Amino acid sequence: MENWEEASGRLTDAEDYFRFFEVEFDQKVVSVNRLHILKKFAEFREAIDQEWPDGVDSGKKREAYRAALRKAYETFLTRTARDEKLFKVFREATGGINVVFHPEGLGASNGGAGIAPK
Repeated sequence: MENWEEASGRLTDAEDYFRFFEVEFDQKVVSVNRLHILKKFAEFREAIDQEWPDGVDSGKKREAYRAALRKAYETFLTRTARDEKLFKVFREATGGINVVFHPEGLGASNGGAGIAPK
């Protein structure tokens, strides 16, 4: 018989994690923040795995995962992806491109919107 850790290793969708760990969620929140929630959950899982290696107090570890998923989800009820800066795109303070409005435009076909260096 497969244990919960093996079964959870096959989960792919955010909704699958919420159902598996029996954590209530609002589909709208998950739809907007799914990658960020899963990334935050992964960070929490790493810390949990350090404390409880495989096979050690499996029940407590599963409950810790459940609490971690809930905490990751609740983070995005009050904060934004930009606030959390989980991905490189949000951590970079400079560089990249910025879409700006140019009254004369950069050409007749672009309707006045252009891309300029940040």
